[in-house]
Amino acid sequence: MIEENREFLTFVLDGEEFGLNILAVQEIRVWSPVTDIPNTPDYIKGVINLRGVIVPIIDLRKRFNKKPADHTSDNVFIILKDKSIENSVVVGVFVDRVSDVYNLSASSIKPSPDFGRDIDSQFIDGMATVDEKIIVLLDTMKLLDVRELYQLSGDLNKLVS
Repeated sequence: MIEENREFLTFVLDGEEFGLNILAVQEIRVWSPVTDIPNTPDYIKGVINLRGVIVPIIDLRKRFNKKPADHTSDNVFIILKDKSIENSVVVGVFVDRVSDVYNLSASSIKPSPDFGRDIDSQFIDGMATVDEKIIVLLDTMKLLDVRELYQLSGDLNKLVS
């Protein structure tokens, strides 16, 4: 039996390394100003115009309840899109910096431990150890809360039409 490998783009957020399935990554963009949208959750930094598409930007530090940090030249937007869904929403996540790409076997990905009800682990898809470090693998669909973002995207499209 042949074991299927999966590739993950990793990034750093407040000193911790996280991974996203590379199939959901559309592109990586350097920091640029965003347009603030009133009455959105505080973790939505705003929107950018990406070749005519209005893209909501999520600040993962705020989404994960981490302390805010000053912007640096290493900060990037990772533009995500679920390529398995036709007309899916494109969303950007704002992170400290991109780290690496890892090719992981399915057997090297372990389920996350039960953290109890005091820690929100809904975004965690699993964990992998690479070179003695633990990488938290994120579930892109849960992370982005697609239902909320579809609604947001529809409202934004009305604003710019």
